[in-house]
Amino acid sequence: MSGGAVTARRASEAGGAVAAGRVPSRERRSPDLPNRRLAWAELLRLPALFTVPGDALAGAAATAATPNHRTLLAIGSSLCLYEAGMALNDWADREEDAAERPHRPLPSGRIHPTAALSTAGALTGAGLALAARAGRPALAVAAPLAATVWAYDLALKHTPAGPVAMAAARGLDLLLGAAATTGRPCEALGSAALLGTHTLAVTAVSRQETRGGSPVAPLAALAATGLLTRLVTRRTPRPPAGRREAAARNRLASGAGPWSRPEDGPAPQPAAAALRLALAAAYAATAARPYFHATLNPSPPLTQRAVTGGIRATIPLQAALTARSGADATALLIAALAPLGRKFARTVSVT
Repeated sequence: MSGGAVTARRASEAGGAVAAGRVPSRERRSPDLPNRRLAWAELLRLPALFTVPGDALAGAAATAATPNHRTLLAIGSSLCLYEAGMALNDWADREEDAAERPHRPLPSGRIHPTAALSTAGALTGAGLALAARAGRPALAVAAPLAATVWAYDLALKHTPAGPVAMAAARGLDLLLGAAATTGRPCEALGSAALLGTHTLAVTAVSRQETRGGSPVAPLAALAATGLLTRLVTRRTPRPPAGRREAAARNRLASGAGPWSRPEDGPAPQPAAAALRLALAAAYAATAARPYFHATLNPSPPLTQRAVTGGIRATIPLQAALTARSGADATALLIAALAPLGRKFARTVSVT
């Protein structure tokens, strides 16, 4: 048989294999791999991850402490527990999403429900293990945080306690940073309450994002945004002298770096106040406008934009809380996460 005939025969056989669905494994898997990665990115809502590190950093700042390696462990634990909640959320809502969001990874068949549930369990275990490495105080906060995440997704989400549970989870996440860094989570209760209030408002709005509804929730969220903006512009009281001296000794032992506190250095107070005001304004601008639009017209598209705006506003709020505690350099680091989150949100939705 001539070479041309062999080539034609192979092309004919390849065409028949394609028509019959018998595509060689290499050719079949290569185009599916990006789709699988995108499906997991959608399931885990990866752009929302940028809203997580600021919790632990704001918690550490509230204790007037310099972030250390235990703070990094707390951030890792927070990231794992947050993503565990995302995977578990879609597993629990797979039947509802089949009717309202058939494009989601589970109802569309791109990810098997068992894989999502297994991922949630594995990430929960990893989050608790990282918290244990950070010390007993951190684990004592991470354990109820994990329990709150699972309780919300499996039982509380569609009950009146749902928004409260979500707010408690975000507040506990901030306390996790304080507990890991210093072992004193109680000193961060004020910041945790403010962050939890914001989360409560966003979650209340999100309950009607697929169907629309009453303007009451976005209006309440708009009012909460105004109150929080006012509160975060105020400087928190300086820590007791003994705690300031301990913090100074810690900084001297580790070397002054980008985490040094402006209250202990030469930075002028007007600059610190200007930073708090700028971060508070960024928070208000990110959240208030979509809330206002959803109040005027609580349709599903505008309500979804309000939820997205509320989630994005978490980062400038964390930064404002951190600046409110006096850690201006840390606040700027947190604020720098916002444009990264917006960039990746163009590809994968945060809701």
